[in-house]
Amino acid sequence: MAKRRITQETFDAAVRENMEEFEMDPDEALREAVEQFESQGVDLNCIVKAVPAVSSEDKQEEQTHEVLQALDSLRTGKDSASVKEVTADIKCFTEQCSLGFAQRYLAAQKDAYPIIFSYCKKSMEEQEAVLAALSALAALTDGQPDLLDADGQQFLLDVLKKYQADSSVTCVAICAVRHCCLKHEQNRQDLVKGGVLPLLTGAVTQHSGRAELVKEASAALRVMTFDDDVRVTFGHAHEHAKIIVLEHNGLKVLIEAAKAHLGNTSVLSELCATLSRLAVRNEFCQDICDLGGLKLMMTLLADSYESAELVRQVLSAIRAVAGNDDVKDAVVNAGGVQLIVIAMNRHMSNSAVCEQGCACLSVLALRKPNNCKVIMENGGALAAVQAMKAHPDAVNVQKQGCMVLRNLVSRMRNFSQLILEMGAETLIAQALKTHQDCGDVAKAALRDLGCQVELRELWTGKHGSLTN
Repeated sequence: MAKRRITQETFDAAVRENMEEFEMDPDEALREAVEQFESQGVDLNCIVKAVPAVSSEDKQEEQTHEVLQALDSLRTGKDSASVKEVTADIKCFTEQCSLGFAQRYLAAQKDAYPIIFSYCKKSMEEQEAVLAALSALAALTDGQPDLLDADGQQFLLDVLKKYQADSSVTCVAICAVRHCCLKHEQNRQDLVKGGVLPLLTGAVTQHSGRAELVKEASAALRVMTFDDDVRVTFGHAHEHAKIIVLEHNGLKVLIEAAKAHLGNTSVLSELCATLSRLAVRNEFCQDICDLGGLKLMMTLLADSYESAELVRQVLSAIRAVAGNDDVKDAVVNAGGVQLIVIAMNRHMSNSAVCEQGCACLSVLALRKPNNCKVIMENGGALAAVQAMKAHPDAVNVQKQGCMVLRNLVSRMRNFSQLILEMGAETLIAQALKTHQDCGDVAKAALRDLGCQVELRELWTGKHGSLTN
């Protein structure tokens, strides 16, 4: 059932009533209002949960939230003031928007976008001004990509072109691009048509030493390959990935950037995540391998296995590139199985690492009897069983665990007994019972392990025909 919604004014009135009628102090009044609305099933995600501040020393003036106070100052000077004159208000507005989605949503409801954009247009010729106005735009559009219009798209492209040599402006502009493209297919398509992709890959190359910019640009490239806008039936995710790789040398750009930041796990995680999204074709997987990407992933697994987030992203990247059968063998020959198992055992309590680790082993085992032998010899099956034991409620761990065990025995039945002795049958049966999504893979695993399983015929071809 959809939750009820209220306006900010209704919430603020309730807080004020608690203070005036029931003489509560501000914190208590706020807490009481939150509890009251939540108990009534009201969704407060878009509500600023703060006591409105008096906007000046005159106590008779209406109380309002700080984000709106800053916005009102900017609205007043919109037609006359330069960006320099209102820099303090712009910075205050940006800080308020950065506090949470509720502040950004409230500002947008009060027409913040046209006001902020008017300052963006004014600021174009001056570096400090454009940095301040862009920061406000990036903060406002976080979670609100619908705000961006055609003029806004062109402004972002123009800034990226004009300030290519300025890493600070470029970084904030790319952040705004990412915010406006997340969950918004039309913005993605429009910006790609406008030429944003070479600007993003170019920024990574030109500012390869700037960790924050490399990370931001990599994230923006990754967002261009998403298919996350529920309003669109078919997106251009695959097309965008192809363009990044084929027209803008994206794989080489990202792998070289990773080599320049080997000590920065945060940047490396982002770059590996983006590489995973670009491995959409068999030949791209091979290209990543040929460009030194696979060797880099092996090095990261060996040297940085303490970082759970980096391990998760590296495993995800290995899983993606191992879709290519030749790369599967290259991973195994490079000692990848041992490193995957070590990483899983080190982070057995982390369900995301276990999921990706099982998925990697599953892909490496698929249609590859020799790889199955290496996985068994290096404790891969046992690691998958332990992962299933450790995370009974994590549906994806259970699903990937079932798939590993199934792939290990589908062409190597002699491993069945060893895997069953690890307690696999009970775990798979439990996954089947607990998680509806595990139905097919769990039954296939039980069947290939030689266990009793009820396989339901979905359709037998009887009862009627295709013709009248």
